[in-house]
Amino acid sequence: MTNFDELIKTIVKPLVKHPEDVTIKHKETDRFHEYHLQTNPSDIGRIIGKKGHVAQTIRTIVYSVRVSGNKRIRLIIDDGKNKN
Repeated sequence: MTNFDELIKTIVKPLVKHPEDVTIKHKETDRFHEYHLQTNPSDIGRIIGKKGHVAQTIRTIVYSVRVSGNKRIRLIIDDGKNKN
């Protein structure tokens, strides 16, 4: 299986001012392999972009990678607003 942690970091790190703060946590559910992207709070706007265009582009690239099995990939950008 593709190393999605490295793929996401390769895409995101050049976009942010604090690349050392980029972390990814993996969570597996019944239907998804979820990747939770966290970064420095001052970089959230750079990741999301105007009207969410940057985030959508990142997701498009990540979701286009073929995955074996029935589970799909989901990228969640943790902006600190959602409490789980």
